[in-house]
Amino acid sequence: MPPVDCAAPSADATARKHKISRAKRRIYLSTLYVGMTEHELIATIHQALESNPDLKVSILTDALRGTREAPKASCASLLSSLLRDFGPDRVEICMSHTPNLTGVRKAVIPKRINEGWGLQHMKLYCVDDEIIMSGANLSDDYFTNRQDRYHVFKSAEIADYYGGIYRAVADLSYRVVVDEKDSSGFRLVWPTTNVQPAPLDDPKAYIASATKSLSSLLKPQATTPGEKRGNTSIYPVCQFTPLLNPDTSNELPALTSILRALSTSALRSSRWTFTAGYFNMTPSFRDLLLASNAASGTVVTASPWANGFYGSKGVTGMLPAAYTFMSRSFIDTVAKRGLSSSITLKEWRRGTVNEPEGWTYHAKGLWITLPGEMQPSVSLIGSSNYTKRSHSLDLEANAVIVTRDEDLQKRLGEEEKALQDYAKPVGREEFMKTERRVGLHVRLSMWFVTLVGGAL
Repeated sequence: MPPVDCAAPSADATARKHKISRAKRRIYLSTLYVGMTEHELIATIHQALESNPDLKVSILTDALRGTREAPKASCASLLSSLLRDFGPDRVEICMSHTPNLTGVRKAVIPKRINEGWGLQHMKLYCVDDEIIMSGANLSDDYFTNRQDRYHVFKSAEIADYYGGIYRAVADLSYRVVVDEKDSSGFRLVWPTTNVQPAPLDDPKAYIASATKSLSSLLKPQATTPGEKRGNTSIYPVCQFTPLLNPDTSNELPALTSILRALSTSALRSSRWTFTAGYFNMTPSFRDLLLASNAASGTVVTASPWANGFYGSKGVTGMLPAAYTFMSRSFIDTVAKRGLSSSITLKEWRRGTVNEPEGWTYHAKGLWITLPGEMQPSVSLIGSSNYTKRSHSLDLEANAVIVTRDEDLQKRLGEEEKALQDYAKPVGREEFMKTERRVGLHVRLSMWFVTLVGGAL
């Protein structure tokens, strides 16, 4: 059996807590943030630590997102309870801070939108020798009414490889320490054992140190090109652009190579499905998809009413309209290139966000079915949204799955199909409707974010 399994959201939440409760040696969890209501998850980790004195736990989140609500209850204050009960010898809480947001820029950019300048975005959930890769954060809505993807890799080699990636980024991150005198109940400190200096003290020197730490992990090596078991190979790919100079990230190069291969005569007439909850592909990525000479290509994205920012206050409330503008631009480009008969854009909607039975859409990935085959044999799983942000500002961890295993191909095909159960094709006429028109203020906001160094 191949070392990977596809899981449903509710099943994943149950399985993850079950695995955590039985952990023997290690737990490392990398996420953008832990939801402030995840008391059951914290209790499960607490119980596991109590049951096994040899267990050690490390959790990595983003510093901006993890402390945004402070001094009120926040991700950091929730996680600090584990530190308080078990101490830093068994629990560490790490928070990565982008070197792209410092000084005056950090002081003037509002907390609500400062994540547009770069985040720790990896989703790696490892217990002993099994790791779940996903696009989902550790928050209740991802397991109840938010559509995402979850793949379980049952492999010590894969868990160890991503463990090395995790460790390197953790050693480039701040630590949470308990401080009852602080109004937040915690402080962020830069340990002397960390890679020096801290990103807020000297961003350029920090990047230079980070480059030395990460570059060797991203180089192809004879012992870690990917795990092959039977007819399945797993190739880890990561994007660490804000931490590397020169940039030796391998996610974008790998994705580029895969898409370019589709335009060759040998792979012409392949079929592909691409999905991202936030529709903001770069022109170069768009061009690679459209040049693939596919028998059929399908793009699935969230409708405005399934976008996680729908109904948000302030600037972030404009994001669904901004993504609508980008969707319309994509459809226009498809039409201009005469590809409307082979390339389809679908919008996913299941109710309306913030209303009863309303879901959000957060899935991301790629499935490729080769000529003459019925099911996908190539798929990408991980944290990346494949946007300008993903490839220039955020930290991403992903895996390329290449398989000839018929059972796994079947399950990948079922996953690809299931993600389209609530998706409907949209054409240029849809974007002509009054409710889909994008105002000038949205376009100006998009321009301003880019101007000051951020991205959607």
